[in-house]
Amino acid sequence: MKQLLDTHSFLWFVSGKQELSEKAKSQILNPYAQNFVSIASIWEIAIKVKLGKLQINGSISSIIDDLTENNFELLPINFAHIVKNYELEFYHRAPFDRIIIAQAIIEEMSIISKDSNFKYYNVTQIW
Repeated sequence: MKQLLDTHSFLWFVSGKQELSEKAKSQILNPYAQNFVSIASIWEIAIKVKLGKLQINGSISSIIDDLTENNFELLPINFAHIVKNYELEFYHRAPFDRIIIAQAIIEEMSIISKDSNFKYYNVTQIW
């Protein structure tokens, strides 16, 4: 089972925040699951940290350690993801979330996210 963590799910998991639902945490910890984090999430985190809208433990460079320590794979953005993003209806206008949705569709992954706008797309959402 392949699953893509939304940005907030990744941050909440690695920092042990209680905001992460028990179901989401259980799915992430499932030994049969392959967990991915989009490079778009890392980009989003970097922008928000730089703008002072987000604080993280450590530096942007230390995010790679969070990925490695939790056995998360980094999912790059490819051309097929961009095309699918273009084809998506504009139910959700946040660019980082839209590319994550497109990646999940193309790669046939579930998305671990609290975002209620994801329900408008043809993806399996875990929360």
